[in-house]
Order: sequence, then C-alpha cells, then structure tokens
Amino acid sequence: MSTATQPDADDAHDGGASPAMHERVLEAVGIAIAAGSLPPGSRLTLEGLQQEYGISRTVARDTMKVLESMNLVYSRRRVGIVVQERRLWNVFDPKLVRWRLGSDRREIQYSSLTELRIAVEPIAAAGAARRASAAERARLVALAAELRRLGEAGELEAFLAVDIEFHCLLLQSCGNEMFTALEGMVAEVLTSRTQQGLMPFKPRAEALQAHEDVAAAVARGDAVAAETAVHHILDEVRNAMGLH
Repeated sequence: MSTATQPDADDAHDGGASPAMHERVLEAVGIAIAAGSLPPGSRLTLEGLQQEYGISRTVARDTMKVLESMNLVYSRRRVGIVVQERRLWNVFDPKLVRWRLGSDRREIQYSSLTELRIAVEPIAAAGAARRASAAERARLVALAAELRRLGEAGELEAFLAVDIEFHCLLLQSCGNEMFTALEGMVAEVLTSRTQQGLMPFKPRAEALQAHEDVAAAVARGDAVAAETAVHHILDEVRNAMGLH
C-alpha cells in the first residue's frame, strides 16, 4: 500500500495497537463495504480513517491490509485506497460472509450460500461415507445423537456449537480439500441463523432425523443414502427460510 511505506511519529508511539481496536475498525469498515454504504469506487485514506475512528496510523494501515487481502479494496499511488467491484471480492472469506449476513442484503446472501451448500454438502457426505476414518464415523453418530438431545431441549446455543462441528466434520472427512476449505463459511451461516433469530426454538423433528440419517449412512459407508439425507437437511433449511 503506497501510504504504508513511510514510518511516522504516530507509529513510533503506537507501541502495538490493541487487537480489539483493530477488530472494531475492521468490522466497521468491512460492514460498510459489504452493506453498500461504501460502494465500489469509494475512496478512503489512512488520514480519514484515523480521524473518523480516533485510531493510530498503524491501526488504519493494518485494517486496510486485511481488507486488501480480501480483495475488498485496492491501493494505488496518488489515487489512494479504493473499494473494489463486487465481482472481485473474496466471497468465501468467513469475515465477509459474516458481514454480508449482518447487512440489509442478508436474504440475497443466505440464498447464495444455501445454493452453494446444496451443491457441495451432499457430495461431501457421500465422500465421507467412502473415505471417513472409523473415529470420524463414530463421532458423527455421537454428534447426531447430541443434536437430538439439545434440539428437543431447546438449548439453541449448545445446539449451534454441535451443529457446526457436525457439518464441518462432514467437510473435513470427505477427502476433498476444496470442500474442506469451505468449513469456515458454513460455520458463519449456521451461526448467523441462530444469532438473527432465524432458527425455531426447537429444531424441527425432520431436521433432527435427517442429521441422524446422515450419520448412520456415513457410519455404514452408504454414500447414496448420505447424499440423500443431506439434501433433506438443506431442503428443510431452504423451506424454513423461504428461499426459492
């Protein structure tokens, strides 16, 4: 970044910026970009960020570095820092997924992510049925049983943690590293549904049964049944959220 190459007095006295401060500014600017408050072509400066958020140049520069790594902004000498066109964003980055799900465009993002999950997770489940280790198969069965217990008890926070582990384990055990790389995105989607009150107080019986069906199919190595059962889970998600 052209504005980040020269040390200044502010940096000399910074002494290491607070991680909490960095995250606060990163979230604020990232959400503004994701929500369209800072549309593509908007120009930012380190000085402007310092003034707006009351931060050091170091924090402003580090924030821009993270956003640039996500392809949300780019920097040019004598131009400054510019918000990228949406088509260039790293849309699989979990932070960006979270920011977009927290914006007023969340319905579009939920629809896109659910379609992606429908394309990937059933195939991942089939792969897990073929390639998962014995320990992974046993863990999926145990997680499905825990999901039923927590779901029937209405313990949504604990249910969320187990649900994330269940779906991430499917992606981890499928033998496809491209699918495994999506686990952070899936975790953000599941978290957002719960935090935004889009989950019923008690998960539907059909959803609980479908998770148990997935686990049982993977455990016995039935790829077709595992793929079908994940389709049932995601069809329920799509219907529950009114996505078409």
